[in-house]
This record gives sequence, structure tokens and C-alpha cells, in this order.
Amino acid sequence: MTFIRNIFKNSHSETDGNFFLTIQKLVGFKPKNKKLFIRAFTHRSMNIKDDDGSPFNYERLEFVGDAMLGSVVASYLYNEVPHGDEGYLTKMRSKIVSRQHLNDLGKAFSLIDLVKSNIPKHHFGENIYGNLFEALVGAIYLDQGFRRCEKFIYQKIIIPHVDIERLEGKVISYKSLFIEWCQKEKHSFNYHVFEDSGKEVSKYFAVKLSLNDKVIAKARDTSKKKAEEKASKRAYFAFQKQMQ
Repeated sequence: MTFIRNIFKNSHSETDGNFFLTIQKLVGFKPKNKKLFIRAFTHRSMNIKDDDGSPFNYERLEFVGDAMLGSVVASYLYNEVPHGDEGYLTKMRSKIVSRQHLNDLGKAFSLIDLVKSNIPKHHFGENIYGNLFEALVGAIYLDQGFRRCEKFIYQKIIIPHVDIERLEGKVISYKSLFIEWCQKEKHSFNYHVFEDSGKEVSKYFAVKLSLNDKVIAKARDTSKKKAEEKASKRAYFAFQKQMQ
């Protein structure tokens, strides 16, 4: 218990003032194993070791939470869409538990206010929100078991946010969509990515997307992946009629 108390001294929310009261309000029950929820909001930059010498942060809980989200959503889709084949179900599950969606949920629940880190919060990337949400789901499962975790996922994700018809038309990766179209139509394509920081402090990457040796879209962002996705989205809307 000494270990838990030492972590907890500096782990409560600055805005709410009481870490476990905030957690209880968020998840709808009183945690049995408080250490799990402290871990779920401890960033690796704290460089803390558990009593057995293992790293004490939320990363392993992310793994558990990701598996639980996938399992519960897969079961929901299997029962809700009996006509869907394996490929359809896989795509729909990806849309429901997409990184962007989990990031949005993490933001909505203000999870970053609970995290303990040696890194200023404004230096975190967008994915910190989804990572914390997955870690929270993992902590709920290990603390309460499958049924309580399933209930949380239904209450926080499926019931308020899942609309099958709307999701069927939602694009989760413009880059994948663009590449699939090029391969199907036997078009050549190329993503030319280069560093483009300019006068800004943050590092940026620029991308030129070519179709059959002709540049059709340009974009820049803070990572190669984001820049490629942004360029692909612009290409999609430029060639939307052909691609559909």
C-alpha cells in the first residue's frame, strides 16, 4: 500500500482535486484494485518501477483495453448485422474502434487531466487520448471482469456513437482507399515525402502524391503518415467520381 500511496499523492486530477472520485464518476463503480487505475493514468516519462521492478505505466493496459474493445464490438456486430461477411464485419469494427474515434472519446472524457507525466500536456500528440481510453478499458476489465467491461463499452461507445448505416459510408483511411483504386485500375502512384520545417519550430513533413507520374495532390503535417493521409483525402475528392 505504501507504493500506491506514494503514486497517488501526485496522481489526482488538478481540476477535480480527487483522482478516485473522478474515476468512480467516470466508470460508474468503485474500483476494487486502485493500483490498476493509477497505472492506467501514469505515463512512461515518470520512469516508475512497480514493487517487482517492472515498469509502472499504462502501456500494457492499452494492450488489454484494445483486445477488449475489439472483442465486444466484434460480438455486437456479429449479432446486429447477420448478413455481414467477415470482410464487412472487420471493416465496420475498424471504423468503430478507429484511432480517431478513440481519441475523440478520450478528449470528451478529459482523460488527459488525470494523467501523471513529466512531459507538459501540451506536448502530447493526439493519440494520447485514445491510449488513455484503451488503458482505462483495460483497467476496468482486470478490476471488474468481462461483463462490467462490456457494459462500459456499450454505454460509452456503442449506444451513443454507433450508427451502422452512417458508419457504412464512413472512410477510415483515404490512403488505403486510393491505393486500392490504383491497384484495381492498374494506375501507377507514388508518395514523395520530404522534411519541410520551414521557419516553424515543430518538424513538418510535406508530401507530393503522383498518379501516373503526374502530381495530383500536396499536403504537409507533423508526421509522414498524417501528410500522406491528407494528400490522399485531397486526391480522393479530386477523383471521387472515377473512384466510385
